[in-house]
Amino acid sequence: MSLSPNTSAPAHQVPARPASARSASARPASVVNEEIRELWQRSGGLLSPEDETEYQRLLVEWAAVTGTSVRPAV
Repeated sequence: MSLSPNTSAPAHQVPARPASARSASARPASVVNEEIRELWQRSGGLLSPEDETEYQRLLVEWAAVTGTSVRPAV
């Protein structure tokens, strides 16, 4: 097993998420999830274009915090 220069991680291992994604949000997933729930409740289940933009931003934030991916809406 070879090591990358200046690191202690094996060269062939890649972190699950880049450091920038892990630090993109300091908020816990539960807080982001609560905002998503509030957005849907406020909108009555029908998102305006502005709400849809906010929803997509929150989804990306939530995915970054949880380490999951989000497929764009079609």
